[in-house]
Amino acid sequence: MGRQEPAGLKREKQETGVHGLRYKGFIESRVRLPRDQGFFSYWRGNLANVIRYLPTQALNFAFKDRCKKFFLDGVDQRTQFWRYFAGNLASGGTAGATSLTFVYPLDFARTRPAADIGKLKAEREFTGLGDCFLKIFKADGLGGLYKGFNVSIQGIITYRAAYFGIYNTIKSMMSDPENIHVMVSWLIAQSVTTVSGIISYPFDTIRCHMMMQSGLKGADIIYNGTVDCWRKIVRDEGVSAYKGTWSNILRATGGALVLVLYDEMKKII
Repeated sequence: MGRQEPAGLKREKQETGVHGLRYKGFIESRVRLPRDQGFFSYWRGNLANVIRYLPTQALNFAFKDRCKKFFLDGVDQRTQFWRYFAGNLASGGTAGATSLTFVYPLDFARTRPAADIGKLKAEREFTGLGDCFLKIFKADGLGGLYKGFNVSIQGIITYRAAYFGIYNTIKSMMSDPENIHVMVSWLIAQSVTTVSGIISYPFDTIRCHMMMQSGLKGADIIYNGTVDCWRKIVRDEGVSAYKGTWSNILRATGGALVLVLYDEMKKII
């Protein structure tokens, strides 16, 4: 249920970030998207989003806890602060990269239909989640469902390293880490999630652009690879690599709540 409203913001992020020539910003996207593509286009691709969300978060937290034992074994956070901080960053980044390897096809299937322009089904490239999987697999094989994976790994390592690493480090510096008030935890989580999203956002922009090419052939292919995509976006659009950041910041609340609720559940269990 918590993925439904953020899905609308995710659509705006994709429309402003990928279809930048159609929508100049967050406000214009908010106004024109339902008019051009229908009100329910806010939730286009959200089925894949809901399906991927549970295993993604479960894997992230499971791998993060395992990685912390590996990277932080024998490390004293009071006398070895920087090693402790680096271990937290490494734990978060490793957990994010490992989880993404398993769920990336679902992430791909979430992005492609969501950015599929057209108000009527006949105007769209894909009719649904299954149709997206089938058409891309027929055109490009399994590799097509992993289009943009290289840059996604870079982005998720950056995001999860900051998301988990900074959050856990800040909490450990509090006078009583085990009994922090839930509102204080949420403020820390909200700040960390926002900063993490801003730092990693250009990677997400490149990822979406690369995903849009899956299934295309010949002259329709704009980018020869991830490096070429970076080069052309920087050359042609400049700071547009951050287009759609505002909607991403608004969505950060969901990620912050996940961190806080996970900690609160650990106290109960």
